[in-house]
Amino acid sequence: MGTQHVPSRRQFLSSAGTACAGAALGVGFARGAGLGAWLGLAEPERLRFGALDPLVDLLQATEADALLPLLVAKLRAGLSLQELVAATALANARAFGGTHYDGYHCLMALVPSLAMSARLPAPMAALPVLKVVHRTARTFGSADKHDADALAPVEGAEAEERALAQSAAASPSRAHRELQELVRAQADVHRVVLAWRAYDLLRLTGEAHASTLLRLPLRFCLDADAKQAQQGRPPHAIRAAVPAAMEKHDLAARKRGSRKAEDAWIERTAEGIYAADASGGAELAAAALEEGFDPEDVGRAISLAATFLLLRDAGRTRAEEGKPLGSVHGATVGVHASDAANAWRNLARAADERLAFETLIAGAAHTAGQSAGRLPAAFDHEAPATKLASPDELLQHLDRCVQEQDQASAAATARRYDALGHDPDRVFAALLPRFVAHDGALHAEKLFGTALEEHASARRAHRGHYLAALARVAASAEGFPAPGVAAARELLSIK
Repeated sequence: MGTQHVPSRRQFLSSAGTACAGAALGVGFARGAGLGAWLGLAEPERLRFGALDPLVDLLQATEADALLPLLVAKLRAGLSLQELVAATALANARAFGGTHYDGYHCLMALVPSLAMSARLPAPMAALPVLKVVHRTARTFGSADKHDADALAPVEGAEAEERALAQSAAASPSRAHRELQELVRAQADVHRVVLAWRAYDLLRLTGEAHASTLLRLPLRFCLDADAKQAQQGRPPHAIRAAVPAAMEKHDLAARKRGSRKAEDAWIERTAEGIYAADASGGAELAAAALEEGFDPEDVGRAISLAATFLLLRDAGRTRAEEGKPLGSVHGATVGVHASDAANAWRNLARAADERLAFETLIAGAAHTAGQSAGRLPAAFDHEAPATKLASPDELLQHLDRCVQEQDQASAAATARRYDALGHDPDRVFAALLPRFVAHDGALHAEKLFGTALEEHASARRAHRGHYLAALARVAASAEGFPAPGVAAARELLSIK
């Protein structure tokens, strides 16, 4: 980039922190609300994306049901699912700017939907992506964003966005690292998962779009922090817990450890994090890192603790639309904790030693402090035992349990299947169509992607927990078909 000045991490965070004091509330509000001309402000040009422009414009401007046949025709003509995901991400970024609840949930589901597609044969492979694209288009319509944008070109953006974009132009990975101090200032599942998914999308969109995608978690954080300050709410304990634990355990200059943990240590540490408050969770992770344990093993304990939150959930005590009594799909503590733990782990993997330590400590602090009101044991521990042993019979039984919305039996069947040493890919293959067909209250794709990644990373002794949790959520979400999926199946000639 020649002699171009790139803001230092301190300068960037100082700029962002100033905005948090209140001026950042409603970033770009005047232009986003169409008040620019009335106030005498020059309206900026629309954000553009080069070769992807026509597809991005089509995605944003077209009503959801009318969009599906157009996209199926394009897929048959050679459009790849990767290109479709990239264009949908950019359309989402331009329309919602990282601060619309349903909008950023749609964006966070894109890469997981592509991972689901990779496990399906053609033409079914298109279904998970088309499901999320249809949801995104519906949200454009409900938010009146078919022809209105929340994200303008960076030249007309706030100072902290321009600083981040300048840093991203020099090095997207560096800009993303600079952003993490702001991300971990609060324990919020959306800010950490959005920070990871926005960065992960760059492998599909290309780094040329780094400033567009990285502005999303920045805007989310600034908007959320300004609202918190305005409402007088105190900061989460994570803000003080991370630097305190880093200092206490002298981790600032320490190299990553390589000490391999035993399975029992991972489970004990997971139970400790599960039972602790935020500061206690941070302390457990920091102490393990000081003792030289491999950060991957510390991450495994955090992930397992989050899965315990899902397995020990008693279920909803108040019904909501699409979420009956006793259900655990959607925005529940366990689902949120699982997705957040996965994001913290991925952010740590993309960091240098100090930032990786801070990120894992933040992940432990975020996962901890949520076990109040949980069951004393996994939800399925008293489920009727089955004597079935063959993989085919167990998978058939699992399918019946899911269709009957029997969460406990579904989880117990998946756990038995794992205990007998059968191929776990067959469980994912059996549950995948359920996660595609059903709505999942904005969280189906993210949780399926999380379960895939965390199961693959887990020790053999702990993998059954992930299969049980996924089976439980599948049974919980059964009976609520996802809009657009039936139409997509018909267009793709899927029986």
